[in-house]
Amino acid sequence: MTGEAKTDERLKAGIVQVTPFQQNCTLVWDEKSKHGVVVDPGGDIPRIQQAIAQVGLKVEAILLTHGHTDHAGGAAELKEALGVQVIGPHLDDKFLLDDLANNRFGIPARPITPDRWLDEGDKVSIAGREFQIFHCPGHSPGSVVFFSASQRLALVGDVLFAGSIGRTDFPYGDHASLIDAIKRKLLPLGDDVSFICGHGPTSTFGRERETNPFLNE
Repeated sequence: MTGEAKTDERLKAGIVQVTPFQQNCTLVWDEKSKHGVVVDPGGDIPRIQQAIAQVGLKVEAILLTHGHTDHAGGAAELKEALGVQVIGPHLDDKFLLDDLANNRFGIPARPITPDRWLDEGDKVSIAGREFQIFHCPGHSPGSVVFFSASQRLALVGDVLFAGSIGRTDFPYGDHASLIDAIKRKLLPLGDDVSFICGHGPTSTFGRERETNPFLNE
């Protein structure tokens, strides 16, 4: 596990890079109770399970930010191994989750139907902390962001990156919708909010607001 980052004296996050796309599968947990979640287990499940054991994590749920293979391809296998629910993304990504096994990248994956779909304004508990859901389409129709006001932390999937944004050149992509979601829903949450994205390093909304070229077109 790499990229461990302390978010406060209780809630911690660690990144496990998986699949050939180096996707940031993220573990989020309470250091005292060891309760937490796995976010976007795209593949390489033994590596994720090793990280879970290393932390001593008591996994409460698997969270999905969206339905692309490198984020959701291992969800069915990990669900079976852990016996926990899969939560998210938005129902609009059902067609992607239904077709995971047919990805063109050769990544071993199985279809998954979440136990709970998420929508704008929903709430999810992660290790006893409340995370609010923002539906942020554009990269995929059903992309969601998990945000904790108390932790000043967001889990954004491929909506936003350090210095970039999610791809929108898919047939279902929508550049304008993605930019609108970032500017209207995420940036107003505060410049001090740190975010963990689906690929690459972490950043803050303030840094991206000031320096991200896609947000200053």
